[in-house]
Amino acid sequence: MECISVFDMLKIGVGPSSSHTLGPWRAAERWIGELKEQGVFEHVKEVTALLYGSLSLTGKGHATDIAVTMGLLGTDPETVPIERIDSIIETLKTEKRINFGGIREISFDWEKHIIFKREFLPFHANGIQFKAVLTDGNSITDTYYSIGGGFVVKEELIHAKENAETFKTFPHPVKTGNELLEHCNEHNKSISEIVMENELSLRSSEEIDTGLQGIWDTMLECMYIGCHTEGKLPGGLNVRRRAYEIHQKLKGTVPYSNPKEWLESIRETEVKFRQIIKWVSCFALSVNEVNAALGRVVTAPTNGSAGVIPAVLMYYMVIENHDANFEDVKQFLLVASEVGSIFKKGATISAAMGGCQAEIGVSSAMAAAGLTELMGGTPEQVLMAAEIAMEHHLGLTCDPIGGLVQVPCIERNAMGAIKAINASELALDADPKEAKVPLDKVVNTMWETAKDMNSKYKETSEGGLAVGVFLSDC
Repeated sequence: MECISVFDMLKIGVGPSSSHTLGPWRAAERWIGELKEQGVFEHVKEVTALLYGSLSLTGKGHATDIAVTMGLLGTDPETVPIERIDSIIETLKTEKRINFGGIREISFDWEKHIIFKREFLPFHANGIQFKAVLTDGNSITDTYYSIGGGFVVKEELIHAKENAETFKTFPHPVKTGNELLEHCNEHNKSISEIVMENELSLRSSEEIDTGLQGIWDTMLECMYIGCHTEGKLPGGLNVRRRAYEIHQKLKGTVPYSNPKEWLESIRETEVKFRQIIKWVSCFALSVNEVNAALGRVVTAPTNGSAGVIPAVLMYYMVIENHDANFEDVKQFLLVASEVGSIFKKGATISAAMGGCQAEIGVSSAMAAAGLTELMGGTPEQVLMAAEIAMEHHLGLTCDPIGGLVQVPCIERNAMGAIKAINASELALDADPKEAKVPLDKVVNTMWETAKDMNSKYKETSEGGLAVGVFLSDC
């Protein structure tokens, strides 16, 4: 059974898209590693990246060409200085040279060696091929697929189903919501406790805490940056950053100088019902404005839906429980990641395969689940909250204007966060035994809906708002 860790579902990376930016970036890194293992890396004299399907159709708006190049340069999306990316790319374009793998210089023409191919490869809408020409005249071509959330699979391993990095044994193997509940009931444990025991089979408690703290710190810093940065987003749509202005109206007078002090200052601000909605929306918008500007975010489960989980977690910390600490953050993220993995195993978290229901819908379900356990909900209520959140995102299309992760993507994060909070409240006030739709049914329904959905509504910018609104109107 496929075992997905919390650190698989929640990854630190560069925006604006986990499938179109982080995935291709990681694919390029992986390809370089494989060339080294084959002993041919030192003999490569030319490389070409061919982008297929959705990676081609919305690749420029999603900075796929930049991501692939940064991967070929051997940089790490978790640590690369964001502010240097533009200058690195401009230098490469001018000099027509690339420091392949960060080790050796070879010729590289941006216009010639990154090719956008509109056709779709058979396995997934996000296909990418890397071709290396060797000094002896031979060539090597490898095909990868970016399947959502920064996950990457190689074509030859798709049918083999024996990737040792992915398929490991958990003490509590889970594929469905029903199986998760069985483990909880059999061992009389909460969902977060079951997930934690699975994680401990992969790494130590200290490593888990360090990793989750890093994820939360990145989320908090991302919100902080978004709330303190004004201006317009890059890409040509002239989308104005709104989190800054909303934050200015809400922040109060308590002084602060860093993200953690900022969090405490918000806790001391008197918040009324209408302001709650504005705060949650502000948190979500801030993250996805940073994402749209090629900033560093956490896939949750994707970059395009990165704002929902931190916004709902902040809601809990500043509205519901002012004494919340890292243990609450940890519990929330463990639960959210498990629900996300159930959707990945049973359906998809890729908008190129399932539309925006696979991104905002899944992130809303994840956030609703995490919040519900923190609020004292039973495992049954946790999964009920996840089901309610997804149920009201079914059929949501992915139709980014101009191929940019801006309109309607940024606002959808705010809506997904509000729906998650509402879904949690509905589940906490309900008897799960009376639920008409179990989580596994809505996962299956989401996948069937995805398969029925016209391809033009799956991150191609060929339908919906992407064609209903002209760029000149923006």
